[in-house]
This record gives sequence, C-alpha cells and structure tokens, in this order.
Amino acid sequence: MAEATPLYDTYSRAPLRFERGEGVWLITESGERYLDFGAGVAVTSVGHSNPHVVGALKEQADKVWHLSNIYEIPGQERLAKRLTDATFADKVFFTNSGAEALECAIKTARRYQFSKGHPERFHIITFEGAFHGRTLATIAAGGQEKYLEGFGPKAPGFDQVAFGDIEAVRAAITEATAGILIEPVQGEGGVRPATPEFMKALRQLCDDNDLLLILDEVQTGVGRTGKLFAHEWSGITPDIMAVAKGIGGGFPLGACLATSEAASGMKAGTHGSTYGGNPLAMAVGSAVLDIILADGFLQQVRDVALVFRQGLASLKDRYPDVIEDIRGEGLLLGIKAAVPSAELLQAIRAAHLLGVPAGDNVIRLLPPLVVTAEEAREGLVRIERAAESIRASKVKKTA
Repeated sequence: MAEATPLYDTYSRAPLRFERGEGVWLITESGERYLDFGAGVAVTSVGHSNPHVVGALKEQADKVWHLSNIYEIPGQERLAKRLTDATFADKVFFTNSGAEALECAIKTARRYQFSKGHPERFHIITFEGAFHGRTLATIAAGGQEKYLEGFGPKAPGFDQVAFGDIEAVRAAITEATAGILIEPVQGEGGVRPATPEFMKALRQLCDDNDLLLILDEVQTGVGRTGKLFAHEWSGITPDIMAVAKGIGGGFPLGACLATSEAASGMKAGTHGSTYGGNPLAMAVGSAVLDIILADGFLQQVRDVALVFRQGLASLKDRYPDVIEDIRGEGLLLGIKAAVPSAELLQAIRAAHLLGVPAGDNVIRLLPPLVVTAEEAREGLVRIERAAESIRASKVKKTA
C-alpha cells in the first residue's frame, strides 16, 4: 500500500520527478530527458534556467527580497513603465498569480462603475468554456460546474453566454452590466480562438454601452501567440487586461493593466497585496521582457510556430484516426484527439514529450518561446511516434 502523502489530494500527478531543466528540456532524477512542450502550462516562456533571468534573480537576491507596498519599490516603477510603454495601458497593479490579476481586473471594472455613480453595474458577461482561475470569484466567472461544485453558492454577478455568439452577448447586456470578460484564445477550454471579427464586435458593444472590455491574457500574453499580446491580432485594445504565467518565466508574477480611465475608481485603500510587486518578481519580470521585447524575438516565435503548425497539420493528414484537428495561434496550439485525449497524452509522454490536457478532448502544446525550429521538428517526431504506437495498439486489438 502506497504511503499516504502529506499533500492535499487535489492533483492527480504523473509519476515523474524532474531534477533540473535546460532550455526546452527537463531532466528527471534518473537522468531521462523530456522535451517540455507544456512549459509549466505556458509559464516558462524563456526556457528553463535561462541565464539572463537567473542572473537577474541572483543579483536582486543579494540586495533585498521583500518590501511592503507601504514603501516605494523602484523595480515596480521600472517594470510598470515598460509594460505601459509596450501596451494600451496607463496603470499597472502587480500580483502573484493569474487568478489574483483577474480578481483585480474584476474589482477594477466594478469600482469604475461605482465611482461613476452606477453601483448597480457590477455584472460581468463571460463565456462558456472559459477558465479564469480558482478563487471563488474566478470560478464563478468561468462558470464550469466541475470547479464550482461543493464550494457553496456561486459568487453573484457573472452572466455567461455562448463563446463567439455576438447576439447572445448583446442580449445579455442589462442596466446591471459593468463589462465583458474574455480570453482571446480559450486555453483550458480546448484552445478555441475568438475570431478578430468577434473581438472587434465586443469592443464596439463596450464603446456603445459604456462597458469595460476586460481581457484574460494570462495564458495568451507575453509573446505566446507571436504578438506581445493576443488581442493585437484583432487590432483592438481592451480597457483592462490580466497578465501572468509567461511574464515571470516561472517566478510567481501577475499584473492587472488598465487605462487611466478604467482604473480611476481604484483609490488608496481599495485594493492591496502583501507580496505583489516584490523586488524579486520585479527583477525577474524585467529580465523576461528584455528577452521577449528584443528585436526579432517575436518574429522568431512566429517563424517557429509556422514550422510546428505545418508539421502538426501533416500529422493530422497522415493519422486521422488519432488526430482530428489542430487549433490555436502561435505557440499556443492544441491537438483535438480522435481517441481519448488521455490516451494520446500518455503515448506522447511515453515518447518523452510533455503536453498539457485541456477541455474538448484536446492536448495543449505550449513550448517555451525560445524553442528552435529544430526542437519543434524533434517534437513532431515524438508526436508521430506516439500516433504510431496508438495505431499499432488499435491494429493489435482488432487482430
């Protein structure tokens, strides 16, 4: 009988123990090398043990680790300035995670309407298949029963409609609506991109009804789709945006970005965080941006993504009994399996490649953004090996 773990039983973990990482590779305690196309669920954006990021963390660790937000923290000013210079935003609030960034975004939208004399406007329109985090508010925003069950009454103020249905959005707007919250590409929901037309229509609806457009770019942001942020593909800008995962490259870091107008209700004392914006996180976040914002980096992401996407399309054509469809943008890609996705994920893992499960029978492929075309091709070889093994298993069963 296995020894009981002292950890909460909230994860069904794979029996793998990684000791170290190098770029796009993870190495187990026994020395086995795995190609990491999960990247800690789109987190290790610039690869494992990136020398520039490690150096920045070590340098800051020798100075000061933590300062309360009672004081000015110069690293916050620097990183916030870089983010506002590169985006639509004028204001930034730093958090420790994506869920906290979403909580800040929701509070910012509600507080904006309150400060404008509309306290009744606190409802946020969200979308079926969404995932916004694991807090009580963000599971209510996501609306998925499997995350809501057993945690008491659903937090009020979230009105969910079908993803991609602009008429459903229009019909859901009432005098109580404060804003609209959407992921430009639903990651957990099965790698489902919103069309540019839909994003533009949402922007127009918000403009016409004095609503705030809130984007969850926790998974899609910081270069993941080949632009700094995924909404850039649609040619629109939000009023508020939640960011995390890739911005810290593996260090816990999130941020809520907003225009001055959208953030105008967030006065002193209305929100706070003990650890948010700590000096270690600020040093790491700035080092990650050094890499992501370097000349040619995002073009390289797009180039490698094209190689990878074309290779996956070829595998789909050759293994239609295993791969039903390929989805996504940039290096946020999904394989919709023609077999149970858990079976394909297990076969991929047996080929020493790591992916991430998602909804709608999809496996997410989220390699570090520093992945090369050669490494992408190696990943394709391993996925083909997995597809072959599933096909062979099917033949054996029918023999």
